[in-house]
Amino acid sequence: MSPHESAVSQGALQQHQAWWKEDTVYQIYPASFKDSTGSGGYDISNYYKIDPQYGSIDDVDVLKDKLHERGMKLVLDLVVNHTSDQHQWFKDSRSSKDNEYRDWYIWKKPKYDAQGNRQPPNNWKSHFQGSAWEFDELTGEYYLHLFCKEQPDLNWENPAVRKAVHETVRFWLDRGIDGFRLDVINFISKDQGFPDSTRGVLSGAEYYSAGPRLHEYLKEIGAILKEYDAFSVGEMPCVNDPQEIIKSVRSDRGELNVIFHFELMDLDHGPQGKFSPRTWSLGELKSTVDKWQQFMYANDGWNALYIENHDQPRSVSRFANNDPAYRAQSAKMLALFLGLQAGTPFVYQGQELGMHNIPKDWPMEEYKDIDCLNHWK
Repeated sequence: MSPHESAVSQGALQQHQAWWKEDTVYQIYPASFKDSTGSGGYDISNYYKIDPQYGSIDDVDVLKDKLHERGMKLVLDLVVNHTSDQHQWFKDSRSSKDNEYRDWYIWKKPKYDAQGNRQPPNNWKSHFQGSAWEFDELTGEYYLHLFCKEQPDLNWENPAVRKAVHETVRFWLDRGIDGFRLDVINFISKDQGFPDSTRGVLSGAEYYSAGPRLHEYLKEIGAILKEYDAFSVGEMPCVNDPQEIIKSVRSDRGELNVIFHFELMDLDHGPQGKFSPRTWSLGELKSTVDKWQQFMYANDGWNALYIENHDQPRSVSRFANNDPAYRAQSAKMLALFLGLQAGTPFVYQGQELGMHNIPKDWPMEEYKDIDCLNHWK
């Protein structure tokens, strides 16, 4: 099973049907859905509409039908840790402390230092640089955004939020969608004490990367997916403990089918994370792969196999050699490496072509990734 991520329409399907015929799954990247800023589609402003530049909901139905005719499946990228700040839920939430949607997001009062200067509620950092809290002048409180400020986090402690998410899941499954990639799904449960962090990198992650109610929430979603015999793959960053990860995917748990963990993707991370890469050895890579192959097999789990995606460098550049003399051989070697492991392989668009990283001499204006741009600033 190898889902390619892309923002597509019915026309794109017709154009590329020849090389799609050997795939079994096609994943729609969330940019196809109603988003509002330049974050790549991960700030959803409406879970039931399609961005007009990509077509309409009818186009999704046609796409799904055409894929099913070819014996393929369609998986959507579901972003429910946060929404856009342009979503009507958040517009209502920030309008007044008394609004019925106020508790749909995470709002906290400011703290003040000894000099009386306003400070965020805690020292948690955003994954896209800076504080994870944004002050809202209208109501005088901060809201939590683990990513950019245009992506406020939903408050999953609120049953109404969970009900709305479940309705979204059912809406798409009722239309014949075959499953979901669940974006940063392990972030949905936060420690309600919101304590300060002692971590140097991604401070705060220890209080939300595997929160106290995570598996309760995943079981609720898993029960719905089971009704439809739908597929699920969850993205699970900031957690590399096998004993925690297996809770989400062990077959008797009723949560997710597979997850994207990040231990292999973090292999070359230095003291400041991915923007300070370190040298790694073949032995380290082999040890990491062997660890997860053995662990999942022994614990009734299943691996999601991937070596690149929209958040990661191109695998030919990262794990091999993208020199023109070696690029093709490198890409084939990595394809063999991926395909011979036990698990479900996921192939990112362009990976099958041996696509490499952007040339180093290209200017920053060519980068469209919000994380890279924020780091550059």
